[in-house]
Amino acid sequence: MIHNKESESEPRIYGYGRTASATLAHFICIVFTISIALISRPGSSLFSWHPFFMTLAFSFFMTEAILIFSPHGSLIKRFPHKTKGRVHLILQCFGVSCAVLGLSAISYNKFLNDKPHFTSWHGLLGLLTLCVLGLQSLAAVPLIYHSLAKGWSLAKLKRYHAASGLVTYLLSSVSLLLGLCSAWFTASVGEYTWYIAAVGPALSALVIMNQVTSAYMAKKRLQS
Repeated sequence: MIHNKESESEPRIYGYGRTASATLAHFICIVFTISIALISRPGSSLFSWHPFFMTLAFSFFMTEAILIFSPHGSLIKRFPHKTKGRVHLILQCFGVSCAVLGLSAISYNKFLNDKPHFTSWHGLLGLLTLCVLGLQSLAAVPLIYHSLAKGWSLAKLKRYHAASGLVTYLLSSVSLLLGLCSAWFTASVGEYTWYIAAVGPALSALVIMNQVTSAYMAKKRLQS
């Protein structure tokens, strides 16, 4: 009897934990994005648009785009999967657009100040992340127009898209963390504030990683 009660209560406990985690991810991506916007003050300089747009792209739009599919934390949980897919696409388009604007802002700022491009780990990883994001977005086209992917099942395409999306998100999270190590950010905040800020992208990455891997493992169990 005790064993049965425990086995029945475990899924509910896990469900509460995942709901709390998804809620935390929503909270973090909003607060982190607003905090960076307040610190960078977009419009105060050309450079200020870089942290603002990159944080908007990687912390807000990408996080919310993935959380759309969370069974425990989606803001449109009761909507059909097709609707979720469309909202995911729109949010990702906003994310890619903001990332391109952020890269353009820092590139043009360096050009005006005659500074070398992509000399730091943050710059190199940021460029790599944007390239991977572009490729991953292009690779998602067959999910919309399945006729373009002859010989590939829709289930397999979705699995690869989820895996590559997770890699892209983890790259973006590391890029954000490296951005917090920049001279600009460390000079703008205190030591304790820096540690609090760094926790944000790290926790969001853990929540998203758990969501994607849990969904994959659940499908694998159903197929077995």
